[in-house]
Amino acid sequence: MIEAKSVSKSYGAGRFAKPVIAECSFVAPRHKCTVIVGPSGAGKSTMIRLIAGFEKPSRGEILTDGKAVTGPGRDRLVMFQESALFPWMTTEQNIVYGPLARHERKADTVSRAKFLLEKTGLMAAKRRYPAQLSGGMQRRAELARSLINDPEIMILDEPFRGLDAMTKKLMLEYYVKLSEETPRTNLFVTTDIDEAILLADRLIVMSAAPMRVRAVIDVDLPRPRELHTLLRDDAANALKLEALSLLHEEAMKAFAGGSRAAGDFIEAYRKRLAAV
Repeated sequence: MIEAKSVSKSYGAGRFAKPVIAECSFVAPRHKCTVIVGPSGAGKSTMIRLIAGFEKPSRGEILTDGKAVTGPGRDRLVMFQESALFPWMTTEQNIVYGPLARHERKADTVSRAKFLLEKTGLMAAKRRYPAQLSGGMQRRAELARSLINDPEIMILDEPFRGLDAMTKKLMLEYYVKLSEETPRTNLFVTTDIDEAILLADRLIVMSAAPMRVRAVIDVDLPRPRELHTLLRDDAANALKLEALSLLHEEAMKAFAGGSRAAGDFIEAYRKRLAAV
């Protein structure tokens, strides 16, 4: 379980301090997928760095299973927006890098890598370098490289952003299947409300910066879920509109404050209303 307790984060000092997160509290239940959604520039990636232990809160604390996060740990693994594959390593070498760097048994590591290469459909590409892989294949390789470390908590910061629509859809549904096969606490950050509803057991709607929790919505839609069926599901659309109405308010606040990035949600809201 992840728990944020009255977390605040500012950068700078004195009168130059810029608050990014303000008195933010929430719980991400164990072995569930909690999705954080909010306007661009709200502070979601900052919260990810705090949970991962890369940075420390200015005030408040973050707990995992009741223990304070004081720095990075093997129990938490982050998959970022940008590719982090080593360009001089093959797909297989990238995947096995973590366990071998920790001097784990090579035979066990190679066996797990083979399993993940098959699961991610990358067996035929195991000797290719990242530059020889498509965007979707790179993301699958990153996912396999994360999963081979068997973290208790997977933290994903808009990992499929920048992919074309079809590849993104396939990656989302693929990730859903993998998540359902292996119980793990997942914390997923996105600006895409359709993506959020597909993945979430719990949806946390964040405000514009400085980021606070605006609402917590439990997503009790049955699993397994598929994106094309959720688009026509009345209950799913009701949840989307509830979240989008809150996000629209927050995006307008950010837009009024000079944030051009807030237009992302304003446009998404307009399209969603037009589609209903």
